[in-house]
Amino acid sequence: MDPITLAIIVMLAMFALLAIGLPIGFAMAVTGFIGSTFLIDLDAALSLLGQTAYETTITFNLSVVPLFILMGYFASNSGLSEGLFRACNTWLGYRRGGLGLATIAGCGAFAAVCGSSLATAATMTQVALPEMKKFNYNDQLSTGAIAAGGTVGILIPPSVILVLYGILTETNIGDLFLAGFLPGILTVIFFMATISIMTRIFPNMGPRGLKTTLRQKFGAFGDVWGTIVLFFLVIGGIYLGIFSPEEAAGIGASGALVLALIGRQMTRQVFVNCLMETVRTSAMIFTILIGAILLNNFLVLSAVPDAVGDWIGSLALSSTAILFIILLIYLVMGCALDSLAMILLTIPIFFPVIQQLGMDPVWFGIIVVMVVELGLITPPVGMNVFIIKGMAQEVALADIYKGVLPFVIAQVLLIALIVAFPDIATWLPSTAQDMQSLFD
Repeated sequence: MDPITLAIIVMLAMFALLAIGLPIGFAMAVTGFIGSTFLIDLDAALSLLGQTAYETTITFNLSVVPLFILMGYFASNSGLSEGLFRACNTWLGYRRGGLGLATIAGCGAFAAVCGSSLATAATMTQVALPEMKKFNYNDQLSTGAIAAGGTVGILIPPSVILVLYGILTETNIGDLFLAGFLPGILTVIFFMATISIMTRIFPNMGPRGLKTTLRQKFGAFGDVWGTIVLFFLVIGGIYLGIFSPEEAAGIGASGALVLALIGRQMTRQVFVNCLMETVRTSAMIFTILIGAILLNNFLVLSAVPDAVGDWIGSLALSSTAILFIILLIYLVMGCALDSLAMILLTIPIFFPVIQQLGMDPVWFGIIVVMVVELGLITPPVGMNVFIIKGMAQEVALADIYKGVLPFVIAQVLLIALIVAFPDIATWLPSTAQDMQSLFD
């Protein structure tokens, strides 16, 4: 059988397995293994299976995944989110739509020590939604702000998605973390601007909160000093080249634990729960990663990336037009697949094309993550939306999707801005290289 035809059949089989409910990691592993068996032989496919599982789990670079996940669970269970929201609310709550602004700012700050969009959305739903209900905020605005704000978790470093992208493409993870910083801040600014515009047009959607004194504003920093120190320790250390991303992950997890102990939030049971959840989440990610590598090995054997590259190269289109086609594919896939699955499925196919076009891999990684963010809030999957719906069952799912629509528009505009001006993403990594040369 022709390898390309076999690859098409294997991919259709994988989507069929997903449709009947098989976890994506197993679906990719099974179809990748069977496809490799047809292309080579059973013994070679079995050897490839064992070698992939073994080498993936002992790869040193992947140690950042469980460490950053542990950091996120420590942060989620240590009361950091409440302090961040209170501080942001003290500074912004008196404005029109102030609680929504505080929610977005709190999501961005919490993402800096969490790295998980789902955890950010779940945590901020518990913290911010009751406050917005107390001040009679419109359900669409309140849930939309939380769902959109949660997406910042996979862009502002540390980010597990960026780690996996870096490993798959052999791109420097430290550069990716630094590149995500400015786009992450701009995402927060764009979302806050969206709330300001919405509440100016419809003032009843987000009434003003209570005014605070200047003393209260500066006093609010007492709730967040630890988070600020931890973030700048982790990212500043990477920026200056003082330690590697792997070392930064260990320092971040240890720092989050220390903050939880200082805040007296870390009981023995909470500590055990954080460890167990880290094991479960890491096992899930590694299972998906092993399955993706098996499937990718099959695609490489069947020369699919080369065929796709040749096909795109034969199109009479500019590199920008090809990029927009790739991003459009991501937008469509985001309606059916989660962010991790999209990254692992598509990067081995699209990344060689990006290399042929001479595009910066760091910049492309940030663009991809921003497009993948949209998948967290767009129907029919929208994992952040489902998280909020599960925790706020009195709010209709349709209202949450209506609430996120303005933020989707804002995110699309920001993506277009960074496509037009790549330096927004690449400037910080380039300056880091200059700074690190001073320490050499």
